[in-house]
Amino acid sequence: MAVLRHVVGETLRAVRLRQRRTLREVSAAARVSLGYLSEIERGHKEPSSELLAAICDALDVPLSEVFLSVSDTLRRQELMAERATVLGSRRGAPVLAPTIGSDGPKVRSLPNVAA
Repeated sequence: MAVLRHVVGETLRAVRLRQRRTLREVSAAARVSLGYLSEIERGHKEPSSELLAAICDALDVPLSEVFLSVSDTLRRQELMAERATVLGSRRGAPVLAPTIGSDGPKVRSLPNVAA
């Protein structure tokens, strides 16, 4: 399952690199520390909506465009995971289903059911 902060970070990094800008340039323009921006891009930190807007302004890209890109990426990842699950169940492999417990998300194996 895709983690939103990873996809957001990858998207922001891709925009910055396409513009051939450094972390230092964007962090100064967005008024965020270089280290924090780096952690956002690596998916280690999830930016607030205000900070995300500031980063988008610094990159001169609409926030809606970033959200569209993130949404498209998440959709592709979900479809790929769904296809892998279907193919795995057809081949007799266990189907994995996410569960969320008090200690965070886990994956459990579901029994195969003959069609």
